[in-house]
Amino acid sequence: MGPRTALLILFLLSWSGPLRGQQHHLVEYMERRLAALEERLAQCQDQSSRHAAELRDFKNKMLPLLEVAEKEREALRTEADTISGRVDRLEREVDYLETQNPALPCVEVDEKVTGGPGAKGKGRRNEKYDMVTDCGYTISQVRSMKILKRFGGPAGLWTKDPLGPAEKIYVLDGTQNDTAFVFPRLRDFTLAMAARKASRVRVPFPWVGTGQLVYGGFLYYARRPPGGPGGGGELDNTLQLIKYHLANRTVVDSSVFPAEGLIPPYGLTADTYIDLAADEEGLWAVYATREDDRHLCLAKLDPQTLDTEQQWDTPCPRENAEAAFVICGTLYVVYNTRPASRARIQCSFDASGTLTPERAALPYFPRRYGAHASLRYNPRERQLYAWDDGYQIVYKLEMRKKEEDVGGS
Repeated sequence: MGPRTALLILFLLSWSGPLRGQQHHLVEYMERRLAALEERLAQCQDQSSRHAAELRDFKNKMLPLLEVAEKEREALRTEADTISGRVDRLEREVDYLETQNPALPCVEVDEKVTGGPGAKGKGRRNEKYDMVTDCGYTISQVRSMKILKRFGGPAGLWTKDPLGPAEKIYVLDGTQNDTAFVFPRLRDFTLAMAARKASRVRVPFPWVGTGQLVYGGFLYYARRPPGGPGGGGELDNTLQLIKYHLANRTVVDSSVFPAEGLIPPYGLTADTYIDLAADEEGLWAVYATREDDRHLCLAKLDPQTLDTEQQWDTPCPRENAEAAFVICGTLYVVYNTRPASRARIQCSFDASGTLTPERAALPYFPRRYGAHASLRYNPRERQLYAWDDGYQIVYKLEMRKKEEDVGGS
């Protein structure tokens, strides 16, 4: 070993002491930091335990209050149902008193305004209807069919408001329901998860059948009052029309439909007693009674007051009828078979008398073997919105003047 190597060993041995001192100080520093972190973690754990205890105390205090609130809500709901029942009973009593106490002879009564369920024959004048518009078209043929989707059960209604926003879609599923779906546009309705895009409107009384109508921002529908058709009560011969404001979510008017012994107008659609329709002329109602259980009746309604302005006995038979609609004051009745086959318009009735049976076309619908639960005509689009065994379908119509001959049909 040379002198240089010895000197290097002595130098390294002289520095080993300070290095051991620095390592000792570093270990002590790390231990102090870990102790501080453990103290902070203990404080956080104590705070979390304290907050959890406070939340448990708050929950224990709120549960009795929520139970009290739920009981009060149920009490209010029961009271509201009781008040609603009293109002309904008062309405029936008023209608009964009006029928039992007619106006005195010295009081002038508008013959077009019909009273309660006992007013037989009022408004059924079978006189020609005076058109309020220049609409003079009739169906030439059903041009095409487009199946949009399948939504809901076998019976229902989907439509647009002919006087409202052009894109908004209204869907009423079922024959006894109280909730309507409203879609902002047709595209939203055709989506796979369409119900998520819809707003829901719940009406105070469930509708009957598929005869509902959206017109001018209102939902018009027939309601079965207690003891109404099929109920077996004292009001077995009556049905109540409801006018419901879709924006305000309120009932703005109601009226007992002035016809006794109502029966389903369509032999193939047993759940519908009044089928409401809209065309260029306004609001109509298709119905039938036991007085003539073989044919349909047509009524012109005032959309503002629900009064019946005129009524007609039509030559269109109920047997094998499945749906109907009105265009330019003309009733078109669609017939089918059971089991369902290809639907066809086989009867028409023009309330104005302009369209004669000889000039009326009797077109088939496009080749599809199904049953229409409802048909709604949109005068703005000249299209039919159909509900066929849960499928929503659009039919495009080809029109011609009423005075023109059928031309080859």
